[in-house]
Amino acid sequence: MCRLSAITSANYFSPIENIIALETMKEGHDGSGLGLTLKDLGGEFEELKAYPILSGICSKKGIEVVNNYMKKKGFRLEHIWNPKIKAVKGILPRDHYFARVYDYPAAYKDKSAQEKEDLLMNTRLTLRKLGESDESIFVFSFYPDVITLKEVGDPLQLGEFFGLDKNGPKAKIIFAQGRQNTNYQIYLYACHPFFIQGYCSMTNGENTAFVPIREFLMSRGFPGYIGYNSDSETFTHILHYTVRHLGFPLTYYKDVITPLKTSEVELRKDREALKLIKQSLRPLCIDGPNMVIGFTPDGTCFMLQDSKKLRPGVVGGVKGKYALMSEECGLDSDIPKRDKTKDIFPMKYDMVIISPQAEEVKVWNQLHG
Repeated sequence: MCRLSAITSANYFSPIENIIALETMKEGHDGSGLGLTLKDLGGEFEELKAYPILSGICSKKGIEVVNNYMKKKGFRLEHIWNPKIKAVKGILPRDHYFARVYDYPAAYKDKSAQEKEDLLMNTRLTLRKLGESDESIFVFSFYPDVITLKEVGDPLQLGEFFGLDKNGPKAKIIFAQGRQNTNYQIYLYACHPFFIQGYCSMTNGENTAFVPIREFLMSRGFPGYIGYNSDSETFTHILHYTVRHLGFPLTYYKDVITPLKTSEVELRKDREALKLIKQSLRPLCIDGPNMVIGFTPDGTCFMLQDSKKLRPGVVGGVKGKYALMSEECGLDSDIPKRDKTKDIFPMKYDMVIISPQAEEVKVWNQLHG
């Protein structure tokens, strides 16, 4: 099991809030890694929202490869953020941690948003391939107004290591995972959260239907559906495929991964659509237990459970700030002054949806549609 800490707010806040929440839930993770994804950035990034940000880690050799490749492709470097690394016992620093802001190549200035997104994704995939064999380059995201940071170690110590408690970046949406190592070797690409073209998710659980899901996604012919160093990465790609590629409403993501029984489908007004979805997308049905937290490009955040409901999850807060946590103690640490009677513990038919800027929280029930 891992522990998940997601916060969405109308105001900018520090990722140290997520990390402190993870610390309160430490019995559920072993301190073997931290993954952070920040969206809707403030501070030095607030005036750079239109520019894509390349997030990653490089060796001295790798940074030269990145510089040469980006220059060759016509990307112009606009801004660099490097965390101010502090020596922390037990954490071996790598050569370069970075969030590098670029302007698009001149040939892409007037291209459509989809063409720009495809360029960014293909650039990220190429850089990943260039550095994967010798681990000289790790790239986690390349997208406007998003930073992703990952490293092996205890989350609280890594927060200090990266200086996040002092001068780190701030954002209005931050996802954090405290890793429970279930692999023989810790690999950064297996660390949540996962991100693709504006869609992000992280999961606590085990995707035992991983192989058929992976095979279905890879058969779509979309270049971004690769990697899968973690079975949980498929959840992000299913989200992307359902909403961006197929154009379905977000709630249909729940219907795709946890389809209703035939008798339950008949209770829905959109039963004919559900029957077609269940039939054509059956390979994307998950077999948990899983608790999934995610966000979409517009800043909508959500939490859902699979039908087994064997992984903890709670949502609560106040207007303008909500948290989605693995455990109630994590919620208490971040938003203690809330009406706890309004906390939401989603069950197997529920999808908790929080609107952008943390304006409103609602529970969509799959049975009622």
